[in-house]
This record gives sequence, C-alpha cells and structure tokens, in this order.
Amino acid sequence: MLDAKPQSTARGCPVHMDHPGEGRLAHAESDHPPVPQARIGVLLANLGTPDNYDYWSMRRYLNEFLSDKRVIDYPAWKWQPLLQLIILTKRPFTSGANYKSIWNHDKGESPLMTITKDQTAGIAEAVAAQFGDNVMVDFCMRYGNPSTRSKVDEMVKAGCEKILFFPLYPHYAGATSATACDQFFRALMDQKWQPAARTVAPYFDHPAYIEALANSVRRSYDAMEHKPEVLVASYHGMPKRYLMEGDPYHCQCQKTTRLLREALGWEKDKVQTTFQSVFGTEEWLRPYTVEHVADLARQGVKRLAVVAPAFSADCIETLEEINEEICESFEDAGGEEFTYIPCLNDDAAHIDALVQVIASNLSGWT
Repeated sequence: MLDAKPQSTARGCPVHMDHPGEGRLAHAESDHPPVPQARIGVLLANLGTPDNYDYWSMRRYLNEFLSDKRVIDYPAWKWQPLLQLIILTKRPFTSGANYKSIWNHDKGESPLMTITKDQTAGIAEAVAAQFGDNVMVDFCMRYGNPSTRSKVDEMVKAGCEKILFFPLYPHYAGATSATACDQFFRALMDQKWQPAARTVAPYFDHPAYIEALANSVRRSYDAMEHKPEVLVASYHGMPKRYLMEGDPYHCQCQKTTRLLREALGWEKDKVQTTFQSVFGTEEWLRPYTVEHVADLARQGVKRLAVVAPAFSADCIETLEEINEEICESFEDAGGEEFTYIPCLNDDAAHIDALVQVIASNLSGWT
C-alpha cells in the first residue's frame, strides 16, 4: 500500500505528481506493484478496415459495422435476420472485390490503414517536438483492427493517466464520431485504474483545416491544363430522418462547403454540396452525388472535379466509389473530364491542422 502520510509540498503526491515520474513510489511499501511513469495519451480513431478482402474477413468486418445501432438503428428483431441470412451471404463477395481493386498489395492492407499509419507517424513527430516524449500518440479503428479496446489497454499499461480521444471525422455524426466515442467509453469501463478522458469536438470549420482543404483544390487545379467547370464537395450520406431527429451533420457539411468556397474566392454555383453512399430504401440526404454528377453532364458540364471533405483519409468510399462509380456516372451522361481530388491524408498542412486541434484540446494537461 502507498504510505498515507502527508507528503512534502515540494515533491507532491507520489502517484499524482506535478512532475510525472519523479518519486512516484518513493513512499510505497517494498511489495507495491510497479507504476509506470505518468503520461498523456492521444488516441486517434478512424472508421476501420477489414483485415483482408476474402469472404470471411469481409463478413466479420461487415457484421461488426452493420450490427452497430448507431449505423443501422432498426430494431434487432427486424434487422438481424435480414443482415445475417441475406446481406452477409452476398455482400462480402461484392465488397471484397471492391476492396481488392484498391488494396495496398505491397503492404497487405487497405489504403485507409496505410494512410492512418502515416498520419499517426506525422502527428506523433509533431506532438513530440511540441510536448516532448511525455505524450503518447497512437491510433485505433472503430471496426476491425487495431481495436479501440486494445489500444486503450496499451495506453493505460504505458502509464497514460489522461487520454485525449480524437475521432478523425471533421464533421459530427451519430454513425461516425458518436459511435467511436461510445466504443472508447466502453473500453474505459474495463480499466481498474481509469484514466481521465477528453474527446475532440468536430473541426469542420477550423481555419487550418479549411485552408488545407482549399490548398489541395488549388494544387489540383493548377496542375490542369483545362480547369473544371464545377467542383462537387461530396460527403458521406445519412438517412434524412437523422437530420430531422437532430443530427447536425448536414448543417456542418454545408458550412464546410461555404467556407471552402469563400477561401477559394469562387462564385456560389462553382462549388456544390452532394451526398454519396446511399444504403437501403429510405430517403437519404440529397442531392445524391451519383445522380447529381450525371445531371450536371446532361446540363452541359464537360469538366468536373470532386473533393471529399468528410473523409480525413482516402478509403473505399473515395478510391472506389468516387473515382470509379461516380466517375462512370458522369462520363456515361456525357461528361468528358472527371478529376477526383484526393483526401488530405498525410499532407503536411493537414497534419499541422490536426496537431493544432490536438494542442488546443491538451490545454491544462501539458
């Protein structure tokens, strides 16, 4: 047991000290279990990825994803028979083929995994330069591996008595940010010594994020001989019902588009907001990207660019859906030049923006 006697004010409490790691067990009995040096954890979180694109890897991943009540909020008695008996017998094949078309075969992982590792490395380097090695940076996935629970456990064992949890979604949505935080809090429930915790708020209107986004558009346009006539900002969709029930995602997406357009100094009709990845039969947020780009082509737009501000890293929804399916929709309707502008990924300006968000959220902890 730790000595209950009052400690010198110069040294502070042997466990919770102003200067972590100095004399933490100086007054403990000889049989006290080891206590690691106190640290702060920054845990980045993204959606997730299957371990591979084979049938069973895809089925495990899709089952976890589509069983999340934040993603599909239908009653289990109604949804699970449909999911287990029909959807999960067929969809792993089609989704697996889509993943195979974009897979990083050299590293044996999805592009989202590769990019998230690179982002984490860049953020860790910048955080260490600013705060020293007392802050530990790592990443987890809401679905698949590395799991949120495993990374929280690693951080606690490494001495992290405070953890800043950062869902890498610029915009809040129940099916993204909220479910990631849900999983983080579940993981904390397993800890005997539960760390203090903070979560990062959406950063969809952060000036550094908007400027990084605008710069990525400028770079892409500067490299083109013939500039696109319209820029479509395509966001991941959600049922319209969620908006009516109070989810702020739609409004935050609209604001990002407006701020991006203002940063570029363009007219209103030159940057348009759409939503992709419609699933199921109910109405989702409109306009649907796949339909809207075809409408633009039929209206005479020959050159089109698409950017995906809701994604912090390129993934199946951008590399396969936008760059293949949505591109095909535009060209089949008469469009001639389609350009997908990649996500910010590990771009230096993006890393700097994320580190700015982290630094402000660490205020009072460092």
